[in-house]
Amino acid sequence: MASDILSRIQSELPGFSKGQKRIAQYMTESYDKAAFMTASRLGKTVGVSESTVVRFAVELGYDGYPKMQKALQELVRNKLTAVQRMEVINDLLGSQDVVSAVFQSDMENLRATGDALDRGAFDQAVEAILGAKNVYILGVRSSASLAAFFNFYLRNMLDNVRLIASNAVSEMFEQLVRVTPEDVVIGFSFPRYSSRTVKAMQFCRDSGACVVAVTDSLQAPAAQVAQMALIAKSDMVSIVDSLVAPLSLINALIVAIGRKRETDLSKIYAKLERIWEEYDVYERLES
Repeated sequence: MASDILSRIQSELPGFSKGQKRIAQYMTESYDKAAFMTASRLGKTVGVSESTVVRFAVELGYDGYPKMQKALQELVRNKLTAVQRMEVINDLLGSQDVVSAVFQSDMENLRATGDALDRGAFDQAVEAILGAKNVYILGVRSSASLAAFFNFYLRNMLDNVRLIASNAVSEMFEQLVRVTPEDVVIGFSFPRYSSRTVKAMQFCRDSGACVVAVTDSLQAPAAQVAQMALIAKSDMVSIVDSLVAPLSLINALIVAIGRKRETDLSKIYAKLERIWEEYDVYERLES
């Protein structure tokens, strides 16, 4: 419903009351701002009561205002340009303390991710990674940092990990040409969604590999082409989207995999510690 909320408003418009029509007009013209208003604030903005706003959401077929708001936010996050996103966040923040606002948003994303994460899908992803012949990690643009972070730790735990790093679609496919049904492919994809990642994930699935999406919604393009999806919230609308919850999910994956390989991992890290010490990898702090 998130993708067609504006067309739904248009189709229902003739049956709306005068107050509901004012809400509909504002949402159609300024959905980027309406998406982040409380029901009370939206009502005051268009000159109707909060209860009228809530009834409007129900008239559209939503369980309540929060559900309609979420649908609008999904629309905003997928359609706005970087400049428009900056304008929205500046309008929303107003005179608020930026640090407090950002930290609060991140904490809400973490809480929502922890509450909603499918533990069954999480456990399946861990087992799939541990049982794979090769593990391929995909992520471009802002999601490249997530892929690199996961690869950094996973490559020390497993000897079959490959980070697919390229700015060209053709080069990505060249690195994935040997993908088989025995392999697992993990794709990181967050708004604005990169078509390169989705195309590469589809190629891997067509090749028979087990494809895991780490993304922000079951309706996200990456989730649609994957056999299993791990959802991490990234709801801040600005020039950047928050990656705090996705990073926390990656931490959980690393810890879960590490616990399954605890004996082997202890030996590996004991050897790595000797290497780091011998070659002065880390600075020594004076005691």
